Amino acid sequence: MKSGAIVIHESVKDPYAELWFAEPAGFTALPLDALLPELGTGAAEGLRAAVAPLLESAGSEIARQEFIAQVASGQQLLAALREFGTVHCSVGLHRDDIGGGPRPLLSLFSITWRATATAPPAATAARAVTASLGHSRIEYVDLPGGPATLSETTVGPAPGSGLPQLPLLQVHAHLPHPDCKRLAVLTLGTTALARRGEYRAILRQVAETVRFADPLAVEA
Repeated sequence: MKSGAIVIHESVKDPYAELWFAEPAGFTALPLDALLPELGTGAAEGLRAAVAPLLESAGSEIARQEFIAQVASGQQLLAALREFGTVHCSVGLHRDDIGGGPRPLLSLFSITWRATATAPPAATAARAVTASLGHSRIEYVDLPGGPATLSETTVGPAPGSGLPQLPLLQVHAHLPHPDCKRLAVLTLGTTALARRGEYRAILRQVAETVRFADPLAVEA
């Protein structure tokens, strides 16, 4: 896992943005709006146009149907995340520079808004993990964006779900918004439990860059 050059994404100028952050190299953002377009819109037509060449290149009707099913499954997952309050999701692909294994390291990074009872940010950060079971390696920290809580959970797929029976490590960062009514939950999930320390360091690195006011406007 190596860092790269800083690239400023055009979304930094989004007038409706409520949170700014820097994502490390190796992550590819999933365009939620483009992948979950409303029917009959230009975005929906754009998605069809993007997928059409892939369908045409499929070797058989069975292959086409399998591809469509996989896309639909992915859309269901993303829709569930967005319904839960997720506003950003990206896939991480890194080389195992430590273990030197033949397989790349995969992860999923997300940012989710969660409403909370009105309280001081420090209290909200502490309550975010004490109110839920299963959190371990809890750490309270003061970040540039305010107080926050780092924690970890480990979950497994339900039996019979059809998913690989591998434990999933999720590293969380809970950052209360200055309005004291909600918090941003940053989550980095991976099945590479042996790289727990490295992924926790990545998430903390991202959490340290979080700002709730436009950093470019502040600098100006």
